[in-house]
Amino acid sequence: MNFHIENMTCGGCARGVTRAIKDVDPDATIITDPPTRYVKVETIASQDEIITALNSAGFPPIAQ
Repeated sequence: MNFHIENMTCGGCARGVTRAIKDVDPDATIITDPPTRYVKVETIASQDEIITALNSAGFPPIAQ
């Protein structure tokens, strides 16, 4: 699944996004790109679970 996260602007933000996703699925594969605000996630968790975790962490995503 792919997301655009408007307020992921730096490496610290990317680490926060990664932590939020790993809390849901520790085995998830995550690629973050702060300059484009793009996140790619490969996970067994549902998209709703990931969106909820990101919202809770303060990084509201837009699914793409």
